[in-house]
Amino acid sequence: MSETPKFEVIDRRKIKAEEEEQESQHASDRGQQTAVETPSASAEPGAGPRLVVNESRQGSVPAANDQSAAAGEQELPPAPTAQESHEQKAAYDASSQRLEELIRAQNPAVGAQPPVGFEHLVQQFYVSAMIQMGAGTQEGQRPRVDILGARTTIDLMGVLAEKTKGNLTEAEDRTLQTVLFEVRMAFLELTSMINMQAMQPPVPPPPGKK
Repeated sequence: MSETPKFEVIDRRKIKAEEEEQESQHASDRGQQTAVETPSASAEPGAGPRLVVNESRQGSVPAANDQSAAAGEQELPPAPTAQESHEQKAAYDASSQRLEELIRAQNPAVGAQPPVGFEHLVQQFYVSAMIQMGAGTQEGQRPRVDILGARTTIDLMGVLAEKTKGNLTEAEDRTLQTVLFEVRMAFLELTSMINMQAMQPPVPPPPGKK
């Protein structure tokens, strides 16, 4: 039986601090090795970043790995502070606004885009699930169905409905429940057809043909 896949959440703030510490240690090591090493062309300033192995830290890595393995799971990095989140949101909004102004400058007929709301999220899930179940196939072409992908998308909508229970407006909740009902019904109809086809006996070849 395969193990459950694990994922690692990377704290970019911690990585940046470690890179600065590593660069400082590397500069110190280069100063100590000047008397015994011959400078090469690749060591000139501006040659670009390279991998630095710090002997003093090498010994601590296995111990840290052992502790992580003994713990059984990796601790999540600390959440961003309110100030960090506020600054990032402001930078994101400013970048998004510049992008929209650039698009409107190249396409004057394009108006301002409406703000994204909860209904857009529900619509995105709905469209994804229906396409995975073969909707939107051009006439004359055989529908391409990703039934397992559709099931995952529908289950995600179920998670969304469960986690947002009590936090939605009446209109938002009605939209979500209606769309969830429709995609589940489409899934039932499609899987029923798949089951019927699987139960049908194979068609025998015409007489006189092998």
